[in-house]
Amino acid sequence: MEIIRGLQHGNNGSSVATIGFFDGVHLGHRFLIDILRKEANKRGLPSAVITFTEHPRSVLQQTYVPELLNSTDEKLQHLAETGVDYCYLLEFTPELSQLSANDFIVEILSSRLHVRALMIGYDHRFGHNRKDGFPEYVVYGKQCGMEIIEAPVYKDEHVSSSLIRKLLKEGNPRDAARLLTYPYSLVGRVVKGHRVGRTIGFPTANIVPLERRQLVPFPGVYAVQACIEGKCYKGMLSIGNRPTLNNGTDVSIEVHLFGFNEDIYGELIEIRFLDYLRENKSFGSLEELRKQLEDDKGKSLGILNSL
Repeated sequence: MEIIRGLQHGNNGSSVATIGFFDGVHLGHRFLIDILRKEANKRGLPSAVITFTEHPRSVLQQTYVPELLNSTDEKLQHLAETGVDYCYLLEFTPELSQLSANDFIVEILSSRLHVRALMIGYDHRFGHNRKDGFPEYVVYGKQCGMEIIEAPVYKDEHVSSSLIRKLLKEGNPRDAARLLTYPYSLVGRVVKGHRVGRTIGFPTANIVPLERRQLVPFPGVYAVQACIEGKCYKGMLSIGNRPTLNNGTDVSIEVHLFGFNEDIYGELIEIRFLDYLRENKSFGSLEELRKQLEDDKGKSLGILNSL
C-alpha cells in the first residue's frame, strides 16, 4: 500500500476509492475494502482508501476527546493488511469541514485526487452538516464524471468502532479482538514506577501510552502479550489505582513479563490484550497480594498457552 499524505501529493492516475475514518479497521471496514478492491479490479483501476489524521468530530467540537482504537500509524498498518493499493491520508481541517458534499466530491475527490468511482458505505455521510445522502452523491458525481457505488451491508453481525469501544470498556477484549480481527493493543513507553512489585517477586514495567487519546480498557488484571523490539513475551497487566498501596486516583498501567528481567526503562512496548482475569481489589498485606499474583500468573499462562 502506498501512503499519500495531503492533497498536494495526489496520485496522478485514477482510482476507485472509499472514504472514512476507519478507526480500528475492523471486520466491517475490511468487508467494505474487500468489495472496493473487487470493484476496482472490474474497472482495471487501483483501489484507494481516503482517511484522516484527526477524528472529524474532534475538529468540529473542540471539547470532544476521541477514545481511539488505533494511533494513526497503527491504522495505516492495518489498512495495509487489507491489500488496498493507496491510502490518502488527509488532515481534517475546519476549512475542509465547511465544504459541502458537492464541493468535496468535485473539488477534492475528482479534481485533486482523481477518483473515478467512489464507494459509499451504506450508512456513511460526509460534507458540511452531513445533510446529503447517497442520492445526492450520485447527482454530484455525474457533474464530474464520477461513478458513485453503494456498498452492500455487512450482514453477518453488527460491527462498529463504538461497539468495540463498549466491549473494551466492559473488560471484554476477547470479543473486541474477534470484531477487530486482531488483539486490541496499546503502545507506550516504559517509565520509572514505585518498584514495589520487585519486592514480592513480581517486577512490573510502568507504561505511558504514546497516543494519549487512545482508549485504555476497563480497570483490572489482564493476560497479555508484550512486544519489545520485535520480540514478544507472555505476561499479565494491571490497569488501576493500586488499591492495596492507597494510590488514590492516580491510574497506572503496569505489566509483569514472565521470565523477563531486563532493564527496559525508556523503551517502547506494545501490549496486546488477550483476556480479562479479574477486577482490582484491595489486600490486607503485600503477602496476600503476592499470593493473588501467583494465582493470576497461573491463570494467565493457562490462557496464553492455549492460544
